[in-house]
Amino acid sequence: MNENTRDERIERALYGMTTDEKIAQLNAVWVYELLDKDGKLSPKKMENLLGNGIGQITRIGGASNLPPEQSATLANEIQKFLIEKTGPKIPAIVHEECLNGYMAKGATIFPQMIGIASSWNSDLVISIASTIREQMRSVGAHQGLAPVLDIARDPRWGRTEETFGEDVYIVSLMATKYIKGLQGRNLRSGILATAKHFVAYSFSEGGMNWAPVHISERELREVFLRPFEIAVKEAKVRSVMNAYHEIDGIPCGASKKILNDILRKEWIFDGIVVSDYFAIDMLGTYHHVAADKEKAAKMALEAGIDVELPSKDCYNLPLKKVLEKGLISEKVIDESVKRILRVKFELGLFDNPYVEPRRASKLFDIPKQRKLARQAARESIVLLKNDNDFLPLNKNVNSIAIIGPNANSKRNLLSDYSYPSHIENLIEMAQGEGAFDTPAPENVNMDKSSIPIISVLEGIRNKVFPTTTINYAKGCDVLDNSKKGFEEAIQAAKKSEVAIVVVGDKSGLTLSCTTGESRDRVSLNLPGVQEDLVRAVCKTGTPVVLVLVNGRPLSIKWAVEHVPAIIEAWLPGEEGGNAIADVIFGDYNPSGKLPISFPRTVGQVPVYYNHKPSGGHSSWHEDYVEESSKPLFSFGYGLSYTNFEYSNLVISSIKLEHPSEIEISFDLKNVGKMKGAEIPQLYINDVYSSVTRPVKELKGFKKVFLNPGEKKRVIFKLFTDQLAFYDVNMNLIVESGFFKVMVGSSSENIELEDEFEIIGKTQKIDSIEHFFSTAKIE
Repeated sequence: MNENTRDERIERALYGMTTDEKIAQLNAVWVYELLDKDGKLSPKKMENLLGNGIGQITRIGGASNLPPEQSATLANEIQKFLIEKTGPKIPAIVHEECLNGYMAKGATIFPQMIGIASSWNSDLVISIASTIREQMRSVGAHQGLAPVLDIARDPRWGRTEETFGEDVYIVSLMATKYIKGLQGRNLRSGILATAKHFVAYSFSEGGMNWAPVHISERELREVFLRPFEIAVKEAKVRSVMNAYHEIDGIPCGASKKILNDILRKEWIFDGIVVSDYFAIDMLGTYHHVAADKEKAAKMALEAGIDVELPSKDCYNLPLKKVLEKGLISEKVIDESVKRILRVKFELGLFDNPYVEPRRASKLFDIPKQRKLARQAARESIVLLKNDNDFLPLNKNVNSIAIIGPNANSKRNLLSDYSYPSHIENLIEMAQGEGAFDTPAPENVNMDKSSIPIISVLEGIRNKVFPTTTINYAKGCDVLDNSKKGFEEAIQAAKKSEVAIVVVGDKSGLTLSCTTGESRDRVSLNLPGVQEDLVRAVCKTGTPVVLVLVNGRPLSIKWAVEHVPAIIEAWLPGEEGGNAIADVIFGDYNPSGKLPISFPRTVGQVPVYYNHKPSGGHSSWHEDYVEESSKPLFSFGYGLSYTNFEYSNLVISSIKLEHPSEIEISFDLKNVGKMKGAEIPQLYINDVYSSVTRPVKELKGFKKVFLNPGEKKRVIFKLFTDQLAFYDVNMNLIVESGFFKVMVGSSSENIELEDEFEIIGKTQKIDSIEHFFSTAKIE
């Protein structure tokens, strides 16, 4: 369908709609609001809630507990009702959560995004997002509420795990690949991606969820807005979700500057803006800038939010009253409806809103998906310490102690938006204990069962020789302060040649969790008495391999000083146990690198690599009284079981004008005895500039696989507009001057350095054309 034909059909559809039918397109309903006590569609509820049509259906798979085939059947039945028994005859967009996998029963559970970012493998992101797209489309879903583009500089914030880390470049690249993988080549077979949370949600007061954010205009533009700008311009994302918090007194859900002036006018975004759940009503109940739901509806709609999620509220009767009172023009509603209909046309809903249910079950938990989940988990693992090549262990070791609250837990390998963990929040809602005042899913049997998940204990049992004795002891719980299990753990360690201690977090939204949405922390130590457990095991004299299963950087300085080997596994998903065992016993050489800095103590927060020249230290003594100002582990850090050598740096031109491009090449050689992958990282520093610039900024990286003794040439192509910044007058410029080139294995471990100069006059530019460098291997 060409654009003119589509627009004509939209105008005709809009012309034939009543005001109530238009308003209905701005709304959504939870799937369970349509079900009877037996979990089947209720004709009465359907007529009451969907009689005028509806914009979206909330989580058919994620809030119904239905397996794929039944979920697809239910989606078809809802669409059939909308087409055959409502005036508009307009299908609905079905939206779902899909952060690290489609959040539904039977769907693949990949590692959480902080782990995926640790892979530094953008091709892996495309494969994951494509799998999610395939599964979601098969059950009749059309929009995914992902990816998260927040820049994570404060690990106290519980949602750090959902992000791609602290750096603009890696967040932007990973998000771009995710969006392209999810949306596909054509939205008629793709899933609408949703860039969230717009904007700067992650840098809040005290690291607390929904708290105010205090940032300058320049930092907002260059750091927090940039990934969203790239998502709109480069990835062509078709949906954006507002954030909950306020910036300079204006809640993001009511900010015309952010949602209209920047997003729509400046960036020419013509997709839909959806509210984060309950965010419109929160303009009154939380932020106190709206006296009632009518005022909240008016503020949000005029600011630019097209669709209220997850259920009918402010955009329902309150919005109608606002319109009847003449406080808002119907043209404002019409513009939002047009955008919604345009996206529905792009998704192909008007031509065929139905799916084949029998096909859906064949696309869930199949071998190639589990293989991808295992590979993703492997690549997400970061080797933080390996004294004297303690790892990998021999599979025929006589005895191993496997200790810790996450050693035999399948649940704790999962993230806050994985189906088994997130369903706990719906159970709390059903019991009247949930986070929001919303209809509870009392008519749904919330069974937390999902798919086979491999625990660390199981993964190790599957790996070692049958003659190996495994001594398991839980030791303690994640958050409980009881030490009753310590003695069993100590005895298990004493009976073993090596102790693998698996500690960390439980991710989710409930009070029993230590990471995830609204699970913010004042300490970054191991939760509960887990550090005491590690200390107790170390005192036995048995060598310890510390495995971290966690959602955010932790302060583990004590462990670094006393434990020979440390593995960061993040929240590795369904194949996490197998992947961790693969690394421990050498079937996979770890290649992950940290996408976020690890603080020595919470008192350092925020600590990040791309600080300004005056940042990152205390002048003039450099360090704190009690501690070094350096991070415990730096951005980009990660060890391997082999070693790599960098040499022969060549810059194609030492003087160039803008616009131009420059090649930066070097040799990379595996000088160890094991095949492996290294991730060389390209950093740039603007040596002298008219406004202060970061000491270094990531501008490129490439994952390079090498056999022992093998050497390859890595060639980065850097574009001069990648060096643009906002000057003293907030003009976007490319400034002349010298730029230092740094190539290394991390932000701290720089192996090669040189510089080039941009000559000529400083140039004001309208926009950045090249957001990413290119990389090739010869």
